Amino acid sequence: MIVKLQTVYHCVMDLQLFCWRCFLNEVYRQEKKYLMTLADMERLSGILDRVMLQDAHNGALGYTIRSLYFDTLDERDYMEKMDGMELRRKIRLRVYNPDGDFAMLEMKQKEGNYQKKRSLRIEREEALALINGDFDGLLRHQDPFAAECYGLMRLRAYRPKTVVVYHRKAYIAKENSIRITFDHEIRANEACFDLFSPQLALNPVLDPFHVVMEVKYNGFLLSYIKNLINIADRSELSISKYCLARSIGLGFSL
Repeated sequence: MIVKLQTVYHCVMDLQLFCWRCFLNEVYRQEKKYLMTLADMERLSGILDRVMLQDAHNGALGYTIRSLYFDTLDERDYMEKMDGMELRRKIRLRVYNPDGDFAMLEMKQKEGNYQKKRSLRIEREEALALINGDFDGLLRHQDPFAAECYGLMRLRAYRPKTVVVYHRKAYIAKENSIRITFDHEIRANEACFDLFSPQLALNPVLDPFHVVMEVKYNGFLLSYIKNLINIADRSELSISKYCLARSIGLGFSL
């Protein structure tokens, strides 16, 4: 009897640990996107400085994000986005410092009005292997998400498609896990996929005087945040930095 109880106890603890790890690596939220001018961003940032917290990674001009997006040979993820499919996904590698020794493997899934993002930290060498089409390293991770990525990327022949680089300034509200981000100087390269290269050639894919504002939240959007968004006087739109980055190769435009 004692042995059985110990077995049940260990199973429960393993399940709690599994759920805790999944919670840390999974974000489920709603997102709204707006296109505005650089002047609008500066005006709104001045207000947000007084009512929200700046992201800890913000420097004087925010911080830089570099992402490499994968897609299938027949551009399935791109086409599902363009066709407005309710259920769709994007798979990417993301780094915040190209000199770093790791990258984040991320999958964003659109599920109606909600976005689910899952992530896995992998070593630099593993990221380079993925870029070169070798997915076997994912099997070394004791993580269901890694196994899912391995099966999906191998079965559907995912390959690198574009690298996107931009500057981000982020604000945080403790209530309801609200994040407001401003992304600008969005540039891309569809020819070279070396995510860690310090000399990656980049071309602008959005007018440098325009900014993509994203509002990310769980459950509902607080009224004072809604009022702040209305100050910008911009309509919500569906915009994808991945699609912008494919503008040369696939002819996407806003």
